[in-house]
Amino acid sequence: MSDVRGLLAALDRRPASVAVGGHAIRLTHLDRVYWPANAGQPAISKLDLIRHFATLSPRMLPHLRDRPLTLFRWPGGITGRRILVKHPELVLPPFVETTTIFSESKAADDEYLLCNNLATLVWLAEMGFLEIHAWHSRVRTGDGGAAGRPPGSGSAARLADAAVNFPDYLLFDVDPYLYAGSETKGREPEPNRAGFAQGKRVARWLKDVLDGMALRSVVKTSGKTGLHVAVPIVPTLRYDVVRGVARTICRHLESEHADEITTEWSTGKRTGKVFLDFNMNVRGKSIIAPYAPRGLPGAPVSMPLAWRDLATAEPLQFTIATLAVERTRSDPWSALLDQPQSLEAALASMRARQRA
Repeated sequence: MSDVRGLLAALDRRPASVAVGGHAIRLTHLDRVYWPANAGQPAISKLDLIRHFATLSPRMLPHLRDRPLTLFRWPGGITGRRILVKHPELVLPPFVETTTIFSESKAADDEYLLCNNLATLVWLAEMGFLEIHAWHSRVRTGDGGAAGRPPGSGSAARLADAAVNFPDYLLFDVDPYLYAGSETKGREPEPNRAGFAQGKRVARWLKDVLDGMALRSVVKTSGKTGLHVAVPIVPTLRYDVVRGVARTICRHLESEHADEITTEWSTGKRTGKVFLDFNMNVRGKSIIAPYAPRGLPGAPVSMPLAWRDLATAEPLQFTIATLAVERTRSDPWSALLDQPQSLEAALASMRARQRA
């Protein structure tokens, strides 16, 4: 926390560089507008984003640590060009860690960025990386079933048994396909209250199923139209097994609520329903990190919520600007870090109850 306080104090002086964790980081164009003013909210500058990352870093960094990243960069702000970055192309400062993971399609290792310290968060903001998406598994773990596993580089055989092949949460993407009416033809739904309300209802049904399996779950806004529901698990099962469990749960809910839920991959068949996506449970897929902003007007943030607070949440309610004054007292997603559950034990217990 001393680094955070020192950084925030330094930013008040609008310096040309800051020292973070013993590293000097050059800052340029602090007034550059990353998000223009929108719907009564002020413009969000590069300086505002650095402040956001610094202030939220005690909550963000534990969720990012040792997870390969997929990044979206807007060097000139969201009105300019967007660049997808999966593998680092810029010259990296010494404090930015990377990892190598074997690519089966290329038969060679790929390099990925990690965000393991405050200095990296500041550098990402300086370089215009506005969206930070993280994998569902880590390249190394200190406990659970993936402890002591080999790195995921060098060969397909090593990758198969590497920690990064064992997710530490089960993910459900709750994506409403109710349209606001202002979308251009072929575009995905824009945020709207009716769609978000239906998504919240589906998320609650999902929670009830997970509760019935004795599995704790957490929820956050996606920063767009939908919600992410995650179940923290001990990383003992590979992605294909975890995805199979998610698929069974989603299709069960689809059968129970066919008028409101779909698992159809074709977007044309989702209209008017909530798309419950289990296909995100794949190595290499990622979701927007908790507390990270989106490259959308207003700078909405993917906000972790306590389940009791979901009922009053609204789409795009949480932004960089609102979080500057509206702080939650604790991290509702802390269970994802320190309360892993055995998915194998939950499934065995459920099967035993069904046989009884």
